[in-house]
Amino acid sequence: MSGDNAGQASPVPAVETPALFTGRRWFIPSALLHELDPDAARAGRRPRRTARDWVVDFSCFVLAVLVGAAAIEALNDNPHVPEGLAVVDQLIGALACAAVWLRRRWPLGLAVAMSAATFVSDTAGGAGLIALFTLAVHRPFRYVAWVGGINVALVPLYYWLRPDADIPYVLSVLFAGLLTLAIVGWGMFVRSKRQLMVSLRDRARRAETEARLRAEQAQRLAREAIAREMHDVLAHRLTLLSVHAGALEFRPDAPPAETARAAGVIRESAHEALQDLREIIGVLRAGEPDDTGRPQPTLAALDTLVAESREAGMKVALDQRVDDAGGVPSSVGRTAYRIAQEGLTNARKHAPGTEVTVTVTGGPGTGLTVSVHNPPPEGEVPPVPGSGQGLIGLTERATLAGGRLEHGHTPEGGFEVRAWLPWG
Repeated sequence: MSGDNAGQASPVPAVETPALFTGRRWFIPSALLHELDPDAARAGRRPRRTARDWVVDFSCFVLAVLVGAAAIEALNDNPHVPEGLAVVDQLIGALACAAVWLRRRWPLGLAVAMSAATFVSDTAGGAGLIALFTLAVHRPFRYVAWVGGINVALVPLYYWLRPDADIPYVLSVLFAGLLTLAIVGWGMFVRSKRQLMVSLRDRARRAETEARLRAEQAQRLAREAIAREMHDVLAHRLTLLSVHAGALEFRPDAPPAETARAAGVIRESAHEALQDLREIIGVLRAGEPDDTGRPQPTLAALDTLVAESREAGMKVALDQRVDDAGGVPSSVGRTAYRIAQEGLTNARKHAPGTEVTVTVTGGPGTGLTVSVHNPPPEGEVPPVPGSGQGLIGLTERATLAGGRLEHGHTPEGGFEVRAWLPWG
């Protein structure tokens, strides 16, 4: 059987009918298709009968007519029923059989009307049972309990007023009561199966949505990692270019040797920046994790980083006191390197000409502490676009590594980036 509301489950958050039903929709009850189509449910459109619905409805109508025809014969053989009452009974039964076609649109109203009709008409009994079954399939239990309880309560009174000529009163009451309860139980079983199907489909769609969200989150995290890596690498290279280009701009009368040296550094920095960019884009195209796409810097590369900054004209003091420096985990060493790199880059941009102190201390069990400190700049420094984004990325790096990062101005007006990373 089918009807308008196969359960009270919430609409499923999807936009299309599942592929399972697209090839054989004629075999699925229209009410179930309606529940599985959230667009139709939200629009309030009434489901159209499928081929299965027409077959079931016609079978119900035929069954109601056959039960009514059997009741007519019993009426003719029952001496307790007057002829006029038998005619009225048959008229009510004919109307009840015709009303079976309305059971999908008004299951509750039809069941209530049939409760009254079956109390005064024997020939409406089949239509009444079909209406009660439809109510149990398409409406919540509270409606079924009320209507079904009224039907069961009227059974003793019905057979008291219209006793059966062949069956004892007690057996008639027991049979009619058990038949009513069986019809209600059958309808509730069908309803529970439909609710289970809707619930399972809802879970499947939720699982698909969660899987898609997890995939999108993983993709977003990968893009953020690549963007962070690109920022850390290119910002360092481009600030070196800016320093040397600024020197050439403000000292056009520099000796040819110094000009050639600065131009060589600019060329080398630009080449390395392009190489880094090419490698990062290659990782992005290949879809590989950043750690395997290209060799990553470690704590051992910190001396090279400081040397590059000194060649660019920065004053950098490196204080490295690490126990068992060769045993630093690669992920911790890489994070420490990026923190120092970003600190030097920020110092070049916001405090040019100052002496920057890079301090790295720690050991196994105590963790690794990285500090980049610079005094306040001399004079006013113009604002740099996009400031602060690198520090946000560093904070995220340190958090992902299980550590913490703090940054801010010192009491004397300088700036310090300090991070602690777990080790051992």
